[in-house]
Amino acid sequence: MLNKKWHVLALSLGTVAAVGVAAPVYADYPERAVTMVVPYPPGGTTDILARLVSSKLSEKLGQTFVVENRPGAGGQIGTAAVARAKPDGYTIMMGTINTHGINAALLKTLSYKTIEDFAPVSTVADTPNVLIATKDAPFSTVKEMIAYAKANPGTISFGSTSMGGSPHMSGELLKAKAGIDMVHVPYQGGGPMLNDVIGGQIPIGFDNLPSSAAHIASGNVRGLAVTTKERWSTFKDVPTIAESGVDDYEVAAWFGVLAPAGTPKPIIDKLNAAIADTLKEEEMAKRLEGLGARPVGDTPEQFAERIKSEVAKWTEVVEINKMERL
Repeated sequence: MLNKKWHVLALSLGTVAAVGVAAPVYADYPERAVTMVVPYPPGGTTDILARLVSSKLSEKLGQTFVVENRPGAGGQIGTAAVARAKPDGYTIMMGTINTHGINAALLKTLSYKTIEDFAPVSTVADTPNVLIATKDAPFSTVKEMIAYAKANPGTISFGSTSMGGSPHMSGELLKAKAGIDMVHVPYQGGGPMLNDVIGGQIPIGFDNLPSSAAHIASGNVRGLAVTTKERWSTFKDVPTIAESGVDDYEVAAWFGVLAPAGTPKPIIDKLNAAIADTLKEEEMAKRLEGLGARPVGDTPEQFAERIKSEVAKWTEVVEINKMERL
């Protein structure tokens, strides 16, 4: 009986000791450098945002956050590397609407599980896409463009920055929601596509707002509508596609921080709190506005729900438009 009591006491003390050891590990996180993987090349919006956030996290958490670019395969290479990383908070990533939404719907095979392999931390920022038209197009509003497309099925081509990117899928969503037939013309980046819309070689295109903003402002192209739910603060005279008569239309190209699945919740919560504090800073808001983006900041649970809804939405679009999976 005595031995049994000592055995129970020893187990209890061992449990307390284990908890006592584990708690300070999370409280002291991070104790060394943290790597933030960017699954795209340097210089793009994802990379710029990752470097802004990493710099702020370094200040707030007292350790270096190093950005590592691992591009390739439409974001798959870097994203898969994070999915396989040790879930200890020392490898995280800046994900996007493509890595954690469109890829799952459009690609035949994916080298990671979009939902199961990751622990969402926080959405960092949103940025709209924009529907632009050549100055000589036979329409000047989204309603007129849709009417023209219905009267001339299959004759309108729309350009985008790449195959499978959010500008491309913005066009596919418009086709599905408005019930129109348009031909997609993918370009290698926004520059070549913009040149062809400006030159009239293609009547309309979908682009990230930051790269088209100056051309809209100068009158080189018409800004028909933004893809977000609400008008954008810096282009309030450009309507949304939804208010132009396409119900339930919304595309926000978002960027957010994720960790490998299984990362302890105290670490996720600590990163989330630091990002939330960062996004409240006036300096950060101005930097994001300069990129054509706006701060978001949400809970890990809200971010997880957003990812699930994105996968479902784009899967439906692929099916409605009978798109060939890449």
